[in-house]
Amino acid sequence: MAKRTKGKCKYCGKEYTFSYMNKHLPVCEERQKRWEEAGGKTCGYFELAICPKYNRDYWLFLEIKETATLKDVDQFLRDIWLECCGHLSEFDIDGIRYDVAPGDDFFWGKPTKTMDCKLKSVLEKGMTFDYRYDFGSTTELMITVVNYRIGKLRKEKVVILSRNNPIEFMCEECGRKSAVYICTECYYEGSGWLCGDCAKTHECGEEMLLPVCNSPRMGVCGYCGSDIYPDQFVPDK
Repeated sequence: MAKRTKGKCKYCGKEYTFSYMNKHLPVCEERQKRWEEAGGKTCGYFELAICPKYNRDYWLFLEIKETATLKDVDQFLRDIWLECCGHLSEFDIDGIRYDVAPGDDFFWGKPTKTMDCKLKSVLEKGMTFDYRYDFGSTTELMITVVNYRIGKLRKEKVVILSRNNPIEFMCEECGRKSAVYICTECYYEGSGWLCGDCAKTHECGEEMLLPVCNSPRMGVCGYCGSDIYPDQFVPDK
């Protein structure tokens, strides 16, 4: 895609690309006002920037409690971007693999650790690590710890700071309407975007269609989008 995708800041609602959002969030005046709210207990928070390893059209910025676990991050990613058939997943942090069922792995030749470990025990500001979902049709993500701060304790483990706006694809058959489906047969040939009308007569058949959604998992396996998070992120203002 020629244009880089933009997304909205949770606190001020301004739109930026991935790289500019990374610069904006630490200095956002509306966000700093929230930080200045006094009183109560405090907690450490990691700010994470997440995007597919080979594609920055889709991206997320989130803040998560240091007492949350890798399993919490895994569940969030499944909920917002990935979950389709209960596939396995893993993190790779400094050469150590973390999954839900740790043990010796004779295929990869090195043992794994549990995702139940707290983030403060494995993460530090500035590090970048990998995440993989589904070891068949794999979706690979790159996660960077862009910041760490001490702030007012809140009940939510994870707060979305920004997310890319939904990407519009035009129907490749009529060229007039926005695509609402992707043909999984044509997708791997770099095509297959269909509006509702053209999908009805598409030669590959309805069983090959999946919905267009705001996720790097779109068109893969049986992914149909998130049941929890809408495609369009809505800021506070």
